[in-house]
Amino acid sequence: QVQLAESGGGVVQAGGSLRLSCAASGRIFSMKVMGWYRQAPGKQRELVADISSGGSTNYADSVKGRFTISRDNAKNVVYLQMNSLKPEDTAVYYCNGFVRTTGMAFTNYWGQGTQVTVSS
Repeated sequence: QVQLAESGGGVVQAGGSLRLSCAASGRIFSMKVMGWYRQAPGKQRELVADISSGGSTNYADSVKGRFTISRDNAKNVVYLQMNSLKPEDTAVYYCNGFVRTTGMAFTNYWGQGTQVTVSS
Protein backbone atom coordinates (compact mmCIF):
# COMPACT_ATOMS: atom_id res chain seq x y z
CA GLN A 1 0.00 0.00 0.00
CA VAL A 2 1.20 3.51 -0.84
CA GLN A 3 0.49 6.64 1.13
CA LEU A 4 0.98 10.24 0.07
CA ALA A 5 1.41 12.59 3.01
CA GLU A 6 1.24 16.36 2.49
CA SER A 7 2.73 18.91 4.84
CA GLY A 8 3.56 22.59 4.88
CA GLY A 9 0.14 24.18 4.70
CA GLY A 10 -0.89 27.03 6.95
CA VAL A 11 -2.03 30.60 7.15
CA VAL A 12 -0.05 33.32 5.40
CA GLN A 13 -0.62 36.94 4.44
CA ALA A 14 -1.05 37.94 0.84
CA GLY A 15 2.32 38.26 -0.84
CA GLY A 16 3.84 35.62 1.39
CA SER A 17 5.25 32.19 0.61
CA LEU A 18 4.68 28.60 1.60
CA ARG A 19 6.35 25.36 0.61
CA LEU A 20 4.28 22.22 0.44
CA SER A 21 5.81 18.77 0.59
CA CYS A 22 4.35 15.41 -0.42
CA ALA A 23 6.15 12.33 0.81
CA ALA A 24 5.29 8.97 -0.70
CA SER A 25 5.76 5.92 1.48
CA GLY A 26 5.28 2.21 1.01
CA ARG A 27 6.82 -0.41 -1.22
CA ILE A 28 7.47 2.02 -4.07
CA PHE A 29 9.17 0.83 -7.21
CA SER A 30 8.76 4.01 -9.24
CA MET A 31 6.65 7.13 -9.62
CA LYS A 32 5.45 8.68 -12.85
CA VAL A 33 3.62 11.98 -13.06
CA MET A 34 3.14 13.63 -9.68
CA GLY A 35 0.99 16.67 -9.19
CA TRP A 36 -0.66 19.14 -6.90
CA TYR A 37 -4.37 19.89 -7.06
CA ARG A 38 -6.47 22.28 -5.03
CA GLN A 39 -10.10 22.64 -4.10
CA ALA A 40 -11.61 25.83 -2.76
CA PRO A 41 -15.00 25.83 -0.98
CA GLY A 42 -17.81 25.45 -3.47
CA LYS A 43 -15.46 24.86 -6.38
CA GLN A 44 -14.25 21.84 -8.28
CA ARG A 45 -10.84 20.36 -7.67
CA GLU A 46 -8.35 21.77 -10.17
CA LEU A 47 -4.83 21.00 -11.29
CA VAL A 48 -2.24 23.42 -9.94
CA ALA A 49 0.93 21.85 -11.32
CA ASP A 50 2.39 18.51 -12.26
CA ILE A 51 5.82 17.11 -12.99
CA SER A 52 6.93 14.07 -14.93
CA SER A 53 9.53 11.60 -13.76
CA GLY A 54 11.97 13.34 -16.08
CA GLY A 55 11.26 16.77 -14.65
CA SER A 56 8.94 18.25 -17.27
CA THR A 57 6.46 20.60 -15.61
CA ASN A 58 3.00 21.90 -16.31
CA TYR A 59 1.23 24.76 -14.50
CA ALA A 60 -2.22 26.23 -14.32
CA ASP A 61 -2.28 29.71 -15.86
CA SER A 62 -3.32 31.19 -12.54
CA VAL A 63 -0.09 30.14 -10.82
CA LYS A 64 2.48 30.47 -13.60
CA GLY A 65 5.42 32.57 -12.50
CA ARG A 66 4.47 32.26 -8.82
CA PHE A 67 4.53 28.52 -8.05
CA THR A 68 7.29 26.02 -8.72
CA ILE A 69 6.89 22.25 -8.59
CA SER A 70 9.89 20.00 -8.08
CA ARG A 71 10.64 16.45 -7.06
CA ASP A 72 13.35 14.40 -5.40
CA ASN A 73 13.11 10.94 -6.96
CA ALA A 74 15.62 9.46 -4.53
CA LYS A 75 13.48 10.49 -1.57
CA ASN A 76 10.07 10.03 -3.25
CA VAL A 77 9.11 13.59 -2.38
CA VAL A 78 7.35 16.26 -4.44
CA TYR A 79 7.42 19.93 -3.51
CA LEU A 80 5.33 22.96 -4.37
CA GLN A 81 6.98 26.30 -3.69
CA MET A 82 4.30 28.98 -3.60
CA ASN A 83 5.36 32.62 -3.77
CA SER A 84 3.40 35.87 -4.06
CA LEU A 85 0.36 34.15 -2.62
CA LYS A 86 -3.05 35.68 -3.20
CA PRO A 87 -6.31 35.25 -1.27
CA GLU A 88 -7.70 33.34 -4.25
CA ASP A 89 -5.03 30.68 -3.66
CA THR A 90 -6.87 29.70 -0.49
CA ALA A 91 -7.87 26.04 -0.80
CA VAL A 92 -7.15 22.53 0.34
CA TYR A 93 -4.12 21.34 -1.61
CA TYR A 94 -3.91 17.67 -2.54
CA CYS A 95 -0.95 15.65 -3.71
CA ASN A 96 -1.62 13.16 -6.50
CA GLY A 97 0.55 10.68 -8.25
CA PHE A 98 0.91 7.55 -10.30
CA VAL A 99 2.96 5.12 -8.29
CA ARG A 100 4.11 1.63 -9.03
CA THR A 101 4.72 -0.76 -6.21
CA THR A 102 6.92 -3.81 -6.63
CA GLY A 103 5.35 -6.24 -9.09
CA MET A 104 2.26 -4.09 -9.66
CA ALA A 105 0.98 -1.71 -12.33
CA PHE A 106 0.92 2.06 -11.84
CA THR A 107 -1.94 3.14 -9.61
CA ASN A 108 -3.26 6.63 -8.97
CA TYR A 109 -3.08 7.82 -5.35
CA TRP A 110 -4.29 10.92 -3.49
CA GLY A 111 -3.04 12.47 -0.29
CA GLN A 112 -5.37 13.61 2.48
CA GLY A 113 -4.91 17.30 1.70
CA THR A 114 -3.41 20.28 3.49
CA GLN A 115 -5.15 23.59 4.06
CA VAL A 116 -3.62 26.79 2.67
CA THR A 117 -5.22 30.04 3.77
CA VAL A 118 -4.08 33.39 2.40
CA SER A 119 -5.36 36.44 4.25
CA SER A 120 -5.72 39.83 2.60
